[in-house]
Amino acid sequence: MRVEGRVVVVTGAAQGIGRALCDRFAREGARAVVAADLDAAGAAEAAVGGLSFGCDVANEGDLRHLVEETERTLGPIGLFCSNAGILEVDPDPNNAASPPDAAWMRSWAVNVMAHVYAARALLPRYLARGEGWFLNTVSAAGLLNQPGTAVYATTKHAAIGWAESLAITHRDHGVRVAVLCPQGVQTAMLRSATGRSPAVLDGVLTPEQVADAAVAGLEAETFLILPHPQVRTYMAQKAADYDRWLRGMSKLRRMMVSEG
Repeated sequence: MRVEGRVVVVTGAAQGIGRALCDRFAREGARAVVAADLDAAGAAEAAVGGLSFGCDVANEGDLRHLVEETERTLGPIGLFCSNAGILEVDPDPNNAASPPDAAWMRSWAVNVMAHVYAARALLPRYLARGEGWFLNTVSAAGLLNQPGTAVYATTKHAAIGWAESLAITHRDHGVRVAVLCPQGVQTAMLRSATGRSPAVLDGVLTPEQVADAAVAGLEAETFLILPHPQVRTYMAQKAADYDRWLRGMSKLRRMMVSEG
């Protein structure tokens, strides 16, 4: 899939990976890049040749409005990048059940339901046209895990499951789905990570490098886009011996807690 000549929408577009995606899609020749973010001013700066929206992705009405206004004004959306996400850190690193209900609800809404809301708004349009693309920014934590972030890791696992269901159900309808799953990226979200966190152990990429990987993955039409290629090896190790992998992650958690 190439974005040249297409209308592209990016949520969480004001900074970080979202902003880099907007810039990269513009360089790839997108007809318009529509930027959406809670930070409406930041979204306006990120938009290229299109619209911008102040948008709360946890609100289904906001996402429906984003889709409807974009298609009414600019025409069919070719690629929807559901990129917005939030990180909740465990209040007590020695208690996975320590995050309060409010943290679970916030993360479920943004990290999972936002992807569902986008699909609800767009699927009827994609199905009628017989084509359309979703690119969902998730995380390597959704494939592996991340000690000290029970809410984040759990909701990112759920986001992977949703994307798989979407891809399986609608492949025969011409709808394609990709998930972007980086580890450490130079964004505001990384500030809470320690030196032994899985998010930083394999090197920290720039948002621009992640955007490059996203474009390459879309062109190759691959479901799983891994800016950090080591993640594929870790997935294989996890599948090959789950108990050994859990022991290794527990050891990593102990080192992280002692370092903190």
